[in-house]
Amino acid sequence: MSEQTGVSHPAYHLLPTEIEGVDSLAELALDMHWSWNHGSDEVWRQLDPELWEITHNPWVVLQTASRDRTERVLADPAFRKCVDGLVEAGRQAAEAPAWFQRTHPKAPLTCAAYFSMEFMLSEALPIYSGGLGNVAGDQLKAASDLGVPVAGVGLLYQQGYFRQVIDKNGQQQALYPYNDPGQLPITPLRQPNGEWLRLEIALPGYSVWLRAWQAKVGRVNLYLLDSNDAANFPARRGISSELYGGGPELRLQQEILLGIGGWRLLRAIGLEPEICHLNEGHAAFAVLERARNFMEETGQPFEAALAATRAGNLFTTHTAVAAGFDRFAPTQIVQYLGGYAEKKLGIALHDLLALGRQNPADGSEPFNMAYLAIRGSGAVNGVSRLHGTVSRRLFLPLFPRWPEDEIPIGHVTNGVHMPTWDSAPADDLWTETCKKDRWLGIAETLEQDIFKVSAHRLWQFRTAASKSLVEYARERLSRDLTATGALSEEAEAAKHLFDPNALTLGFARRFATYKRPNLLLHDPSRLLRILTNPQRPVQLIIAGKAHPADQAGQDLIREWMHFIRQPETRPHAIFLSDYDMLLTSHLVQGVDVWINTPRRPWEASGTSGMKVLVNGGLNLSELDGWWAEAYTPEVGWALGDGREHGDDPAWDTAEAEALYDLLERQVIPEFYARDEQGIPTAWVARMRKSMASLTPRFSADRAVREYTEQHYLPGAAAYRERAANAGAAAKQMVDWQHSLEKEWPGVRFGEVRVETSGGQHVFEIRVYIHDLDPNALRLELYADGVKGGNAARHEMERVHQLPGESGGYAYRARVPATRPVNDYTARAIPHREGVAIPLEEARILWQR
Repeated sequence: MSEQTGVSHPAYHLLPTEIEGVDSLAELALDMHWSWNHGSDEVWRQLDPELWEITHNPWVVLQTASRDRTERVLADPAFRKCVDGLVEAGRQAAEAPAWFQRTHPKAPLTCAAYFSMEFMLSEALPIYSGGLGNVAGDQLKAASDLGVPVAGVGLLYQQGYFRQVIDKNGQQQALYPYNDPGQLPITPLRQPNGEWLRLEIALPGYSVWLRAWQAKVGRVNLYLLDSNDAANFPARRGISSELYGGGPELRLQQEILLGIGGWRLLRAIGLEPEICHLNEGHAAFAVLERARNFMEETGQPFEAALAATRAGNLFTTHTAVAAGFDRFAPTQIVQYLGGYAEKKLGIALHDLLALGRQNPADGSEPFNMAYLAIRGSGAVNGVSRLHGTVSRRLFLPLFPRWPEDEIPIGHVTNGVHMPTWDSAPADDLWTETCKKDRWLGIAETLEQDIFKVSAHRLWQFRTAASKSLVEYARERLSRDLTATGALSEEAEAAKHLFDPNALTLGFARRFATYKRPNLLLHDPSRLLRILTNPQRPVQLIIAGKAHPADQAGQDLIREWMHFIRQPETRPHAIFLSDYDMLLTSHLVQGVDVWINTPRRPWEASGTSGMKVLVNGGLNLSELDGWWAEAYTPEVGWALGDGREHGDDPAWDTAEAEALYDLLERQVIPEFYARDEQGIPTAWVARMRKSMASLTPRFSADRAVREYTEQHYLPGAAAYRERAANAGAAAKQMVDWQHSLEKEWPGVRFGEVRVETSGGQHVFEIRVYIHDLDPNALRLELYADGVKGGNAARHEMERVHQLPGESGGYAYRARVPATRPVNDYTARAIPHREGVAIPLEEARILWQR
């Protein structure tokens, strides 16, 4: 944050700041490092144990505690020493060199701006829905741990995502409690003169004023914008009211605020990020505002400004089906951004709309935010290896005539922030075995170290986790039942459900049809037999929300509730309502097996199953998303054949049967097969292998290191190069592209000669390029891959100019004669040093 901007909090005046030590408590409470480093938990528990257990929000605890209570605990020398030690430790940690500073001391990166529609950091800051926010929050925390200079940018929602209640009829009810900013662990951003930092964004009819907030997340900051400003027209105040609420127009307004407003906020506080990381396409308007800002600073036109800035933009797509991308009607784009395009960007409406269309000439085609993100970014990635493949297929239409495997979309597989999701006993176990800094890229012996832990110790750890989950589930279910008007006897009976020694299955996620949350319920009578086996009992915990507009998803919840509320099922299966971060934590820390049943390949990555790894839980999942690259028979169980079957009901039936078979023939018998000490040796061996081999691979720290080294650092260097000298290199690139556009239609192939001798095919091909600079293209021989292998690509050498032909050249290449001559085809593609082909220039000409 710039030195010219200060922070304060509207509730500070409510604290008894004259009591010595209160300022230290406030410093602790407003640094969300407590959400993954639990050293301060006991501090808040001493101030108000009941409120702490309910909210896990230190800022609320500190504000609510009475003056007498606060003064009394701070007068205790041991308590005060603990607080002062925590504050000092936090300050030292923030200043100490971390992985980034030690590994990349002269990096071209000073700031990576991370834009996301939602961030899941803690239940104390409820501005998240699920997976996307989970990834964003965990990556911010990992960036803090690693010292990567990241600044998060998001929206502060007055109501956030809906809260869920299941009524007596098993129907989901959506509630929208108000998020009082004064009780959230955030601070307003203020100017040096004390004025609240506010931004004005022009929207049709009325401008909208945005208030700016900051959440401190260890070493990094998350900046949040909200429209609930008294100066706004009433309808504008509600733009940031709900996450994923309202219709397309509200979504468009939110995305304008996030992208355009977010980039303006960063500049207003003095940050000049080299990298703009778009976590999904919601914030893609940031690429326009970044280009506009560059235009303002350099005098370059929009085309050159976009060429300069896109080198530093990264787009991470999380969507596995084309219908999942945000699309807006052209009339809405014109209404909201027409004036911005013409007056601020200096481009015609057609050119603006073309950035979000597959076919710029189709006036009826909607504006696709993912297309804008791709056309405005220097790199694009999916969030698992399989999702990278799926994304290349999805975006194939943007790169006509290019082979699918060359569509410029890679992958960085998601990971989860292990210190956030591990239980206290899990943290103790890993610390004993692998030291404190185990996730920070410096411990190379994690796998070997876990194999040194005894089977007795591992099983003892798991049985304690199961007991803790059962206790939590009983208490939470009892409260849920009481809140919905259940009989007191039923609520009391809930406190005695479940057996800590029984196999516990967990299934918790968003209830959407493609996730097939009812696959396990395909044959209710068979499931009931599995759950009620007296020799080998199984218990099941279900949780999850369906979007309020998703009636099909709500129907799936109602089916589960009908099954669970049958008298014979009730002791063996429960549904815990209001699936949030706190509930997730308890589930992933305690379940024995995490079940995941999406319809392949619609789960881009998935992260819930990653969270059980650090806690010794095992996965039984469809071979989709992250599990498709994680699974081996030693670490868990796989569902499906690794192929795609669409929404075929017959395949769903087959997979449901396979799921029951896996449970009955493998999972349950292995859990209950004990040695003379009562330890399930095969189960513990599988658990150990999962913990040792998968936990480091699927950690957010690994993912952030990959983003940093594969994208942030090279992207920052490329941006600096293009931006130097007022964007001179970017202007030259645009001139090159204009030359290509003019001359490319004249490029053609001529005679092809092939000689075969000495085990080689020697190709000589004549190419006519007219006035095009021969250095502006590259000639290749191309052959499709064999049996799923990689395609063969051989660059051809320009050997001489054709006599009497000013634009004619001969190219030659030698290739092994192991394949027939007819397998090879020549192609011409653009070439310029530093330009990403085909992401930034997708022309291609094939010999035939």
